[in-house]
This record gives sequence, structure tokens and C-alpha cells, in this order.
Amino acid sequence: MKLAVGVRDIEDLRAWQAERALTHPPLRHRTRMAPRRREEVLDGGSIYWVINGSMLVRQRILDIIEDTRDDGTACAALVLDPGLVPLEGRPVRAFQGWRYLDADDAPADQKGPGEVSGLDVLPAALRRELRALCLL
Repeated sequence: MKLAVGVRDIEDLRAWQAERALTHPPLRHRTRMAPRRREEVLDGGSIYWVINGSMLVRQRILDIIEDTRDDGTACAALVLDPGLVPLEGRPVRAFQGWRYLDADDAPADQKGPGEVSGLDVLPAALRRELRALCLL
């Protein structure tokens, strides 16, 4: 789990990452320390983004590489799949840093729009707000 600081919603995260992927490839999230459970993370692991206090979306981690921050300090980088997978939202208490999430504790992926009756007719802004409130 990782807080998406300054991100308003999933679309905001998507836009920010699309720009970052173009200007500073590959798409990655830098972290001070490399994950201790590297092999587990690379065996189908994802980063679960917490947006405005709710775990709303996950993103597959493709690789973990050594990297350098803009100021020249060494760090690790989680190379991310650009695809964002919306989740059945769940409120999360505030925390610092990032946390491992056991598979049994991970929220389920959100059902596709066709699987929820009437969801596809709601305006996109309303769907985003309902997801942010963990109501979808």
C-alpha cells in the first residue's frame, strides 16, 4: 500500500503517470529502500494506491531496479505497468511510508461497468466521486 499524495482521484493519477512516463521513462515509483520481499513482489505483486483515505486502485509491479533521484541520491524504483486496475474501494487509516498487503487482505478488483446494472449510464464525474467515497 502506498499513499498517492496530492492525487485527487484515479483519473488524476492516470494523467500524472501518463505525463511522467513520457518525460521520464520507464514509469516507476521511487522509494528509499528496496523491498525486502523482492521475489514475492515480482511474482505478480501490485502497488495498491490509497487516494484521499481510500484504497481505490492497484498497479502491477513489473520490476525493481536501482535508480537515482533527481538530487543524485540512490534509491530503488518499482517499475510499474501503466494499466490501473480500479478496486472495490476500502477506507484506510493514515500511515507513513508503504506497507505490504497480504493477498487475503487485498480488496477485490472492481467489476467491469457491464457487470453492475446501470453504472454505465452515470456521468463519469459522479462515478469518480462514488468510487472516492467507496460506494462503488
